[in-house]
Amino acid sequence: MNSAPIKTATEQMLMRDAGQLLSRVFAMLDGFIGPGVSTMQVNARVEDYIVNELKARPASKGQYDYPYALNTSVNEVVCHGMPRTTGQLKSGDIVNVDITLEKSGFIADSSKMYLIGSVSPAARQLVRTTYEAMWRGIEAVRPGARLGDIGHAIQRHAEGRGYSVVREYCGHGIGREMHEEPQVLHYGRPGTGAVLREGMTFTIEPMINQGGRQTKVKKDGWTVVTRDRKLSAQWEHTVLVTGDGCKVLTLRGEESPRR
Repeated sequence: MNSAPIKTATEQMLMRDAGQLLSRVFAMLDGFIGPGVSTMQVNARVEDYIVNELKARPASKGQYDYPYALNTSVNEVVCHGMPRTTGQLKSGDIVNVDITLEKSGFIADSSKMYLIGSVSPAARQLVRTTYEAMWRGIEAVRPGARLGDIGHAIQRHAEGRGYSVVREYCGHGIGREMHEEPQVLHYGRPGTGAVLREGMTFTIEPMINQGGRQTKVKKDGWTVVTRDRKLSAQWEHTVLVTGDGCKVLTLRGEESPRR
């Protein structure tokens, strides 16, 4: 855990650049995704935009032999959902779109929930609570804090509202590599885990379930679903530990920092 890379000022600037390019991808996607669109169409549009418009690279494609530019996780899919040509998105669906982008040797990673058409109040509440839980984790980031502080803040918020926190998958350090130290758990005890230091960069990406926290992997070897088939939601940002707190490198235009 203590081997987490500390980014230099130049590296931090490049990480910021990659993060802001990634926020532009979501801004583009906001006007594209909707009922009747397949997740494979989402994948094709995002890859074309990253490569041809932003002159960057979709970092997920080819990572661990993964064949696509993003993950699309619909309804009971927790994470790592593979785009499909069949099964178009329909009114009532919730879908997480998880995208990575590499520019000038550095990677940014972020995901956003999209509510398709008319979504049930229960699904909206899950999505909203998951977003709030991510921000509770982000607000815990500062030099001298510990990784357990992040996980505890997320777990307390989600479980306090009757949801469960997925434990098999976590946030991660990021920079020149998509997955670096540290591992960032979304549950835990305050005052435990590695100490956060200025210049660290990592993702916070809680997966919150409507029912139990148990998951299973489908036969494709990638797609993770809730074992009870109830809904799951996820949000993700890449953050930088600064001298007095943190900076969200992938902040989107419709968002504002919480502090």
